[in-house]
Amino acid sequence: MVDLGTGDGRFVLAAAAADPNTLVIGVDASAGAMIEASRRAAGPARRGGLPNALFVVAAAEALPHELDGVAEVVTIHLPWGSLLRGALAIDEAVAAGIAGLVAPGGRVEILLAPATRDQLDDAIDVGERIANGLADDWRPFGLGLREAGRASDQDIVGARSTWARRLGLRAGDPARAAFRLVLER
Repeated sequence: MVDLGTGDGRFVLAAAAADPNTLVIGVDASAGAMIEASRRAAGPARRGGLPNALFVVAAAEALPHELDGVAEVVTIHLPWGSLLRGALAIDEAVAAGIAGLVAPGGRVEILLAPATRDQLDDAIDVGERIANGLADDWRPFGLGLREAGRASDQDIVGARSTWARRLGLRAGDPARAAFRLVLER
């Protein structure tokens, strides 16, 4: 499993603890965000260390080739900036990076809650794009759109996102819509 844009790494630690037989890799362009989670994972098992959790500093458009096709599941939780544009298949370099992680038969699970500060083009209606455009946009990257729609509270809580908690993000919030996408190879 690869958690792209992992931020503080909480999701990686929880996923690694829940399934000790799965290697869970957190990837983020910011090393600073992952420091505490990386230290915790690297500690001795008797003190909560998780030998199946790994953290990598890399941008989505410049991922190490060692990660090519390794993930049965890629998660992206509340991306912003270029990662958000890639998750919406607007930024082709980032979309190619995301798709490159996915193993045959694998999937990408994305939780989005874009805001004005995310610097998407004003002409982009995310809800409309999700409803009508993403299947065609992801096809050139070898991924098909399996699910697209509004996120549930269960989706939001399941992301274990510190950012979602800070935002007070919840399903059906008229101030900030949350969406869930599932793509598969």
